[in-house]
Amino acid sequence: MSLVDHCTGFLHLDRRMSLNIDLGPLHVHMYSRAVFLMWVTVAILAAAGVAVLASRKQELVQKWRTWVLIAPAVGLPVWAGHGTSAGLAAALAVVAVIEYARLVKLGRADTYVLVVLAVAYPVAAWLRPSLLQFAPIIVLLCVLPSVLEGDVENGARRAASAAFASVWICWSLSHLVMVWPDAYLLCFAVAATDVAAWCGGKGLRRMRWARRPLSPLSPNKTIGGMVGAITGAFLILTLLGTVSIGLVIAVSIGGLFGDLLESMLKRQARVKDAGDWLPGFGGLLDRIDSLLVVLPLAYFLG
Repeated sequence: MSLVDHCTGFLHLDRRMSLNIDLGPLHVHMYSRAVFLMWVTVAILAAAGVAVLASRKQELVQKWRTWVLIAPAVGLPVWAGHGTSAGLAAALAVVAVIEYARLVKLGRADTYVLVVLAVAYPVAAWLRPSLLQFAPIIVLLCVLPSVLEGDVENGARRAASAAFASVWICWSLSHLVMVWPDAYLLCFAVAATDVAAWCGGKGLRRMRWARRPLSPLSPNKTIGGMVGAITGAFLILTLLGTVSIGLVIAVSIGGLFGDLLESMLKRQARVKDAGDWLPGFGGLLDRIDSLLVVLPLAYFLG
């Protein structure tokens, strides 16, 4: 058997696993890829936990604890179905737009519009996905608060900031529903690729070309990190049995661009993080910035 045949066989492995739980009134009987993803997540968190405890670095312990909470908080709603995935997307979008509004100093009326869209887009993706095609028209609604208030001095800036967030956050997160049932898989791949990018940046830093920053916005985002991200995305998507050129581009390049995009906003606001309530990561926007670009790209390219 040739190497190509072995690779093809690995890609087409049945990654469904069974889960049978009977505890009193609780009866769970599943045979799906979701169970496989659950055990992969548990195994990686367990291995990472051992490594983190051995390092004795408080920052890493803090991040690991947050990941232990994030995995079920994202996984359970996604595995439950479209409706709960829409609820998760709406909750993430509401928190993210509030952090964004604080970051770019949006007024209360503009923030209210974004909060409404943060809920409306995921619900539309769940109940009637065809409504998402009206996003360009809905963008124009973001100018209403400035127009109705007659804000000549800051109206254009407010409208542009709100319109951008309506697409970058609200519309993008609605694709968490559009890519279901692969939503958790994509979230997992984005997180793993983020780690791979960090490893690539550190591991290749001895090479001059690898140390070159992709943008002045973030000196830590280097060509070496991009190589690590592309390699990591390919490997993790292959492991999960969903590798394709489109998905590798979406997860690796989209993720890096999402990081740089938020870096631009934070540089402008002169802050280190968008928030401080998520231990080890800052705010929610700091954690999902890559996902905001990856989700729509994965939907259209994957």
